[in-house]
Amino acid sequence: MQNLAPIALFVYNRPQHTQRTIKFLQQNELAAESRLYIFTDGAKTSNDDEKVAEVRAIINKTEGFKSVKIIERKENAGLANSVIAGVTQLINDYGQVIVFEDDLVTSPHTLTYFNDALNRYRNEEKVMHIGAYMYPLKSESLPQSFFYRAATSWGWATWASAWAHFEPNIDTLLNQFDAKKKAAFSIENSMNFWKQMQEFKKGKNNSWAIRWYASIFLKDGLTLNPAQSLVNNIGHDGTGVHSGINDIYNVIINPKPITQFPEIIKENEAAYQTIKNFLSNRKGNMVSRIKRFVKEKLAQYFSK
Repeated sequence: MQNLAPIALFVYNRPQHTQRTIKFLQQNELAAESRLYIFTDGAKTSNDDEKVAEVRAIINKTEGFKSVKIIERKENAGLANSVIAGVTQLINDYGQVIVFEDDLVTSPHTLTYFNDALNRYRNEEKVMHIGAYMYPLKSESLPQSFFYRAATSWGWATWASAWAHFEPNIDTLLNQFDAKKKAAFSIENSMNFWKQMQEFKKGKNNSWAIRWYASIFLKDGLTLNPAQSLVNNIGHDGTGVHSGINDIYNVIINPKPITQFPEIIKENEAAYQTIKNFLSNRKGNMVSRIKRFVKEKLAQYFSK
């Protein structure tokens, strides 16, 4: 396979997560032929110094790729600024990029999936994002991969042509939504995407991902996704910047390669309905919600 995309890995202060993420990446079929760029953010406070140093010791020993380049920040930029700057840098240098954060375990076929899709849809203006994560959907009838409107941020890839439409200014984005677009953006109000936009405006989150999805949505773009996830997020243990303690989104990684890709550039209606149904019912009934709430609070207490 020619023209492999560079890999951007963003790390901070979670040495165990970082070690696992790298270990699984190393086991990918295309690892030895891929260039890995590791972006390590500076400590936010002195309390993080030790963990940041541990992470940097791990990444400085990383092998198993065509090349490994480490970009260290002395100051803390924060996850959103780090991702935006790092993705932009590699997009400018290579015209495409594969992106991971420090809490993702991958299938051995994840890099192959990304590169296959990047090459296949490179000239399709409507396709703006390749995602590797998918919710634990209960449907045997979906194709191996499909197009959908929303962008997942747990392992993804894109091209310079699509990233050029990324709009970081929240006001510019918010001003383009009417009631109909808000509902469509939120998967008919089954997911809190619009709330995330409002909370960013209020300074309650600093998500690059919600602005990227909004940028795609407002361009009437599509994202490619696998029916069974090729990554799993191991960061829902209270250690992540935006992740609480939760198992709703835990998945079993697809052990098989993706060999079938959609030929028609259009959102898959069956996939959309299946995802909407999952999102609408993901928290379960009231008893399930109370149990989960208690479990999360106990986990937070004992992790202190």
